[in-house]
Amino acid sequence: MKIAVIGTGYVGLVTGVCLAEFGHQITCMDIHEEKIVNLKKGILPIYEPGLEEVLARNYKEKRIDFTTDIKKVIKEHEVLFIAVGTPPKEDGGADLKHVLEVAAQIGQNINEYKVIVNKSTVPVGTGKKVENIIFEEINKQNKKINFDVVSNPEFLREGKAVEDFMHPDRVVIGSKKEKVVEILKEVYRVLYLNQTPFVFTNLETAEMIKYASNAFLAVKISFINEVALLCEKVGANVQDVAKAMGMDGRISSKFLHAGPGYGGSCFPKDTKALVHIGEIAEEELFVVKAAIEANEKQKIKMVKKIEKEVKEVKNKTFAILGLSFKPETDDMRDAPALTIIEELIKLGANIKAYCPQGIKEAKWRLKLYKDNIVYCDNEYECAKDTDGIILITEWNQFRGMDLKKIKNNMKDNYFFDLRNVYFQNLNIRKLFKYFGVGVL
Repeated sequence: MKIAVIGTGYVGLVTGVCLAEFGHQITCMDIHEEKIVNLKKGILPIYEPGLEEVLARNYKEKRIDFTTDIKKVIKEHEVLFIAVGTPPKEDGGADLKHVLEVAAQIGQNINEYKVIVNKSTVPVGTGKKVENIIFEEINKQNKKINFDVVSNPEFLREGKAVEDFMHPDRVVIGSKKEKVVEILKEVYRVLYLNQTPFVFTNLETAEMIKYASNAFLAVKISFINEVALLCEKVGANVQDVAKAMGMDGRISSKFLHAGPGYGGSCFPKDTKALVHIGEIAEEELFVVKAAIEANEKQKIKMVKKIEKEVKEVKNKTFAILGLSFKPETDDMRDAPALTIIEELIKLGANIKAYCPQGIKEAKWRLKLYKDNIVYCDNEYECAKDTDGIILITEWNQFRGMDLKKIKNNMKDNYFFDLRNVYFQNLNIRKLFKYFGVGVL
C-alpha cells in the first residue's frame, strides 16, 4: 500500500515519519521547495524530540521520500492524508482554504479509487465539503471514479508527538464503510494488532471528537487556574486542592496544574473554532466561551501579580525563563510568555529572555519590542543584573538550576514561579522573595 501525506507541517511530518516507522512506503508532499530540500537532508522545520532520529532511520531505509509534485502524489498513491494547516480566522472559525485547495487538486488529478484521509483539524461538515469538491472536479472531466473521504483526527501533544503517534490512547476513524475501515486498519495495522482502542464512527462525529476533546482539556486548565486565583485570596493551597481533586476517579489528576494559562497550536484555536461552530448551529457554548475568557484573564493576572509585589515595574529588569508555550517544543503560538512580556514592556520594564528552543520564534513574534528585549544563551546569563526572575515554561533544566548562582547574579531577588516548580524547595524562600500561583 502506497501512502502519501500532503503537508509537512507539525501534524503531516509526524504522521508521515511515524507511518514509515510502521513499515509503510510513504511520500510526504509540500509546496515549499526549500522545506522539501531540507527534509531530504534530514533538516527538520520543527523541533520535536525523537523525530529527527526516526526520520533519519526511515530515509536511510528508503521507506520515506519527499516531493513538491502533488499531481504525481495523487496519481500514484492509494491513500492520501490531508495534513495542511487550518489557521484561525478573525471570527474564530478555522480557515479551510488549504484543505479545500488540496481537495480540488485531488479531484482534478484522481485516476482511480482513493481513500482521502483528513488529518487536519477541521470543523464538523468539512469532510462532506471535501467530498463534494472532489466529486465536482471529477464531474467536470466527465469521469466516473470512486473515492471515499474519512476523518482521522490527530491527538498529538507537542514535545511528545512521536510517542503519542506510536502509542495513542485511541485511533478515531470517521467512516463506517467496510472497505474504508479495512484499509485504515491496514494503515494502522501495528496499532490494531497491539490492541490499541479504535473508534469507528461517521465523519461528523469524528470531526467533533477532536474539538470536544481539546475544549474539555482547555476548560479543565482554565478551571484550576481560576481556583488558584481564589486560593491566593482565601489562604488555600491550589497544589493540595488539585491533588485531592485528582484522586477522584471521575476527575483524574491530569491537566490540573495551575499556571499562567494555556497556549500552543491546539487549545486556543480549537476552543474558538468550536464556539464558532456553535454560533453557526445557533447553539451558544457558554462553558467553552468562559474557558477562553478565563485563559486570557489568567495571563493578565500574572502581570498584575508581578506589578503588585514589585510595586514599581517601570525601569525594572526581569529575566524570563521559558518562551515556548510548553517544554520540549519551539512553538510560541499563543504562548503566555508573549502576553506577559508585552504587558510588562508596556509598563516600562526591560526584559532579558532565555528559552532552550523558543528564542528563534520569539524574535519574530516579538519584533515590535526588539529594543526592549535582550535574548540570552542560558539561564544564568539571563539572571545577571535583573530585579526578578519570571519562570514561565517548566523546561527540565530550569528545575535543577543552581539557585544560589542565580541569586548572586541578580540585583534584587524577586522570583515569580508561574509553574510552581520550586514551591516545595526548602531554600527558595530563604534566597528569594518567592511567589507561586495559588500557593502560600
